[in-house]
Amino acid sequence: MKSKILTLATVAALFFISSCGNNEKKTEESTEAPQSMVQDAPKDDGQGIGKFKNISLAALDKKLAAQGKVVFEAKCSACHKATDKKVVGPGLLGVTERRQPAWILNMMTNPVEMTQKDPTAKDLLAEHLTQMTFQDVRDDQAKQILEYLRENDNEGKEEAKK
Repeated sequence: MKSKILTLATVAALFFISSCGNNEKKTEESTEAPQSMVQDAPKDDGQGIGKFKNISLAALDKKLAAQGKVVFEAKCSACHKATDKKVVGPGLLGVTERRQPAWILNMMTNPVEMTQKDPTAKDLLAEHLTQMTFQDVRDDQAKQILEYLRENDNEGKEEAKK
């Protein structure tokens, strides 16, 4: 009885090993991405992944920026500073000069998908090693924070001139 079980196990193992053969043609096919994956890859248009696209900015709105500062301090300041100093995440001084408005808004309102699909956000995640969490920032609050960051960057330029 034991020899039959051993024989059966050996045959099963050989069958398993032979079915996992390394076929040359199979290897060649597996190195190419399926066409559907190539088409689904998002283009890096600098606007990020999310609902915001082609955002045009008007003149700086001081009232909106003041509201944005309050929201920033409540929801963002544990991980970010409005200076160039890194805390958990990067310092945000100059962010409105480095990134498009849509990208900034998408990062605040859609950080997980951004770090999964947007090349710039992926690089930031790799650099800072911490996933930005969604802080329940509403669209109107994101726009207020953006206005605050714009004001902060303008003040940073003025400060640098002195």
